[in-house]
Amino acid sequence: MARRRSCTSRSPCRSADGEDSAVHVAVVGAGIMGSAAARALARDGHEVTLFEQFRVGHDRGSSHGRSRIFRLAYPELEWIRLAEESLRGWRELEAETGTMLLELNGLLELVEDPAQSSSDVLQAAGAAFELLTAGEVRRRWPIVVPEGWTALFQPEAGTVRADLAQRAFLDSALGHGARLREGTRVESLDELDAEAIVVTAGAWVRKLVGDVPVRPTRETLAYFRRDGGALASVGQLDPDTRGHVHYSLHDPRYGLKAGIHHAGREIDPDEPGEPDPELLERIAQWVARTHPDADPEPVEAETCLYTNTDDESFILERRGRVVIGSACSGHGFKFAPAVGERLARLALEGLGRGAAA
Repeated sequence: MARRRSCTSRSPCRSADGEDSAVHVAVVGAGIMGSAAARALARDGHEVTLFEQFRVGHDRGSSHGRSRIFRLAYPELEWIRLAEESLRGWRELEAETGTMLLELNGLLELVEDPAQSSSDVLQAAGAAFELLTAGEVRRRWPIVVPEGWTALFQPEAGTVRADLAQRAFLDSALGHGARLREGTRVESLDELDAEAIVVTAGAWVRKLVGDVPVRPTRETLAYFRRDGGALASVGQLDPDTRGHVHYSLHDPRYGLKAGIHHAGREIDPDEPGEPDPELLERIAQWVARTHPDADPEPVEAETCLYTNTDDESFILERRGRVVIGSACSGHGFKFAPAVGERLARLALEGLGRGAAA
């Protein structure tokens, strides 16, 4: 395990060769959003140092794992437009790095009433979709929709290869001159001698910027053995809130990944935690009902931290030289290309330098 260097009021951040950490822009947190912001800044020719308290790829935060859902289907037009922008950004990153990051096999949004689906907003956005009965879904996919429910199928959806995506952003940033300091925990932003600081610390953001209105939770997810290749991602909506409750997506190792959205308890991110057995049982029961071709016994389980706002919106704001990037609430990963660009622009606007290219 890497030795963690600490940046405190008594001990300024220093790299292994003894140089202090004076940089043009410091990015605190090398998860998906921090890596995306670092890439956007470095590509524009700025000096960037990216600080990560653990090792890149660690499983303590929100960016680990092999896959995340990508989707256009949202109940608000602004989210669809942001997803479309992000889709273009993912394709650009794929072209730059030569790595396939998106696997677009579509998304099935399961709703009790068609009026609860994203159909009206997708139509307003000019995005393709189909409304299907439970029987029509069963004839096309090995997926069971509750009797009497409707499924909205949106083809420009599927999965992002999360581990490969984070590595692609980071490799691009480093290739454009950014520096990475792993095993370096930043205890105080005051000790970073940078003209601008981008805080993408996930669930740790309140430890660095105390009055950010977020609530970190530890969520449980599970993996199931399933043969047969990739299939559409699934999001089953709560009839009362229109928010996704149960979800599933393709996992390149075991075949299927599934979880329950926003079911975890509030936590301190510095305290370790394990998957919740009660949630695991609920996830397994849903998989047994919805995916008859999967083994309903979880083969592996893990946790993921959400950093939640009350309305699941993102906090992207500048306070002096500090830019706060809290883009999560459990649905942020897909937007990383667009969020990274926005954070870079906020950092440079604070310096009077204009937007990143």
